[in-house]
Amino acid sequence: MTQNRQWILRHRPVGEISAQDLELVTTPLADLKPDEVRVRTLYLSLDPTNRIWMSDMDQYLPPVQVGDVMRGGGIGVVEASKSDRFPVGALVNTGLGGWQDYVTAHADALSPVPVIPGVPLTAFMSVLGATGLTAWFGMVDICKPQAGETVVVSAAAGAVGSIAGQLAKARGCRVIGIAGGADKCRWLVDDLGFDAAIDYKNEDVGAALDRLAPNGIDCNFENVGGAIMNAVVSRMNNFGRVALCGMISTYNLETPAPGLDDFSSILMRRLMIKGFIIIDYLPRAAEAFAELGPMVMSGQLKWKAHVVDGLENAADAVKLLFSGAHDGKLMVRVSAEP
Repeated sequence: MTQNRQWILRHRPVGEISAQDLELVTTPLADLKPDEVRVRTLYLSLDPTNRIWMSDMDQYLPPVQVGDVMRGGGIGVVEASKSDRFPVGALVNTGLGGWQDYVTAHADALSPVPVIPGVPLTAFMSVLGATGLTAWFGMVDICKPQAGETVVVSAAAGAVGSIAGQLAKARGCRVIGIAGGADKCRWLVDDLGFDAAIDYKNEDVGAALDRLAPNGIDCNFENVGGAIMNAVVSRMNNFGRVALCGMISTYNLETPAPGLDDFSSILMRRLMIKGFIIIDYLPRAAEAFAELGPMVMSGQLKWKAHVVDGLENAADAVKLLFSGAHDGKLMVRVSAEP
């Protein structure tokens, strides 16, 4: 434990992430200072927002600076400690500790990861982590779905969308998912209990929505943006609600993302569209976990983890988010669980 591999941002991507944008380097580990903890990364979260952080666009956090360690969330095990709060062997959430083998941080920047029999550690990177929180606050706090309403979720087979849709189903809603590929659509309907799924790669989304939601749409959990968002919002009922979680279809664009085609419908139908970032809701996390925890423990809530082995593969693996080739919450297994 003297060397640390780190992914460094070398260039801001132009369009898709390229091999020249990130570099894996090896650096020596420094001695710990008082109250510092050294954590061996077990799992690293890969998320669409990684692409945003690589750019210098207007965003909710300062962009990663060229020459700095790539930002990313993770969990790990304490390997050395000068803090009474986190002994060696403790499992911790390292926050945005970055794409690296070891995270050295002040104890105040860490939080414990609970050990729950029968629940894998990967759950704390997905359904019982920021992914689950994002799905819960977007669906429950913003969309506020009511029994009998029609809810549409884009990127519905993804980590956040799949959980959001199940939360709407648990509230008695009719849920339509939009996903890419027949296999993902079958999973939504057959395994997660969605009422219907639209394969955007092989169907006209607007025509499918007309067929599956003839009485309009009440809630939209939006992860994609672009043409798909246009198709959904244009079919929303009066007083519909949109939780704008992401717009992954626009993140590789070098020009400003296009807006809605018919902005007047927001006024005429009195729609509520709210963009949200999960960091704003972290002080309220206990509200979400109060429902998510029991649903996970009972088996009512299902999720998938797509785990790629090896920190050295992180720069290639993150591209799976934009091709749709991942299956569930995407993460890198950086080292073996203790």
